[in-house]
Amino acid sequence: MKSVHLAALAALFVLGSAYGAAPKPAAKADTARGSQIAAQVCAACHNADGNSPAAANPKLAGQHPEYLVKQLAEYKEGKTRKNAVMAGFAAALSPDDMRNVAAYYASQTPKEGAARNAATVRLGERIFRGGIAEKGIAACAGCHGPTGSGIPAQYPRIAGQWAEYTKSQLVNFRTGERANDPSGMMRGVAAKMSDREIDAVADYIAGLKRAN
Repeated sequence: MKSVHLAALAALFVLGSAYGAAPKPAAKADTARGSQIAAQVCAACHNADGNSPAAANPKLAGQHPEYLVKQLAEYKEGKTRKNAVMAGFAAALSPDDMRNVAAYYASQTPKEGAARNAATVRLGERIFRGGIAEKGIAACAGCHGPTGSGIPAQYPRIAGQWAEYTKSQLVNFRTGERANDPSGMMRGVAAKMSDREIDAVADYIAGLKRAN
């Protein structure tokens, strides 16, 4: 009986060896290295601290690092998120580089934005907080939170983002140019939105004050 037990243990050892050792936990992100990458690669468009001065380029400061890593990887792959400029930059980054620069930008303090169109702010708030029931459009707050702070690893922070950038992404989702939303949720929402509705909610989001 003892020999049977020994044989069974030996078999388990061999089986375990065949599958390899347990994966090692990911190393902690190096924000100092991320700062260097940001200064050398990203600062021209996004600023060294992630507070982009140009409305066409997104603010990255305070963004969830998991979200930033996902976007960089998908730019590099070039299938579900396409941008010739970003593809070129992402192509030079290793997975560790992406993780490091994402952690660095996540650690930076975002500057607040502001809504600029008083005539549409109520419409923008209605869409953000309650959606548009008659068109089957879900509330933005359902995924991005009531303050636009998002949910780490799932939905990005959007509060204070440039309205022009948010608008461009909604339009890209609507046309299918951007297709890296899980289950097609954003494409489904944007497809039902008019230009006026997109403008209104993008402007409202720009004025949201994100939670700490």
